[in-house]
Amino acid sequence: MRILRKTGDLPKRSLWQRIKDVALMDVAVLARGGVDAGSLEQLEELLLQSDIGVPTTLRLVAEVERLAKLGKVKSQDDFLEALQQGLTDALESGRSDPALVLPGAQPSVILVVGVNGAGKTTFIGKLAARFRGEGRKVMVAAGDTFRAGAIDQLRVWAERTGAEFVGATAGADPAAVAFDAIDAAVARGVDVLIVDTAGRLHTSDGLMTELKKVARVIAKRLPGAPHETLLVLDGTIGQNAVQQAKTFAAAVPVSGLVVTKLDGTAKGGVVVAVHEAVDIPVKFVGVGEQGDDLLPFDAREFAGELLGAE
Repeated sequence: MRILRKTGDLPKRSLWQRIKDVALMDVAVLARGGVDAGSLEQLEELLLQSDIGVPTTLRLVAEVERLAKLGKVKSQDDFLEALQQGLTDALESGRSDPALVLPGAQPSVILVVGVNGAGKTTFIGKLAARFRGEGRKVMVAAGDTFRAGAIDQLRVWAERTGAEFVGATAGADPAAVAFDAIDAAVARGVDVLIVDTAGRLHTSDGLMTELKKVARVIAKRLPGAPHETLLVLDGTIGQNAVQQAKTFAAAVPVSGLVVTKLDGTAKGGVVVAVHEAVDIPVKFVGVGEQGDDLLPFDAREFAGELLGAE
């Protein structure tokens, strides 16, 4: 999945390297079916520092201890496999299917939500490029009418990807923009309509109310839509992403998570914590600025990348 970890120009030590340094690496102890309590505490601390979250961390540590006592963790490879499988199980629990659910009837409508700076507009551009690469006719709608810059940025992405564009003047009603965009998408035979929204602070009740209105108007204009509501989260903000996810999921029926900027953080464990907190599948991760840096989510592959084992 190519999740890079950098500090300046220097590669950051992987989670697995740090675990090997301090926790559970006395193979002789493991082979005897014992686990040092201090090592377990250090393992717990390292997992929490990587933003994996308390519930998953406690389960992982307990499972490692259980397997070790059963004599099933006798080497570094055994230990690595136990951690990777535990993370994979956490990511595959509950609602976890990463596939986009889009109907055969045209158009499929995807609503994209999230706070300022999370990378919503860039994600929309990359998603449009992915659909265009599959031969689909795509339209993007600039529903973030609070910032003229957001409208211009989305127009540039539409031109770059060959998607059609529906815009509005700054300050226009975002719900009206979404309504008009569906009209245009139906008239032009568009396969996928992607609707942007303002980068709302999740603590702003007024703006969250408006987001509900946008979703309600879309559903009224096209029954069953939006077919996907994707929440874009900044992977560098750690546990704050969990609270954002909870708030947005309470406001609108979020169907999928997109975690961006994972190339700029060593704490990709927040992906695990967010999925655990809201039981919503992770659909994509963003690992760079190029169009092909938007990757469909794969739980086991991600778990391996998160640990950073060679």
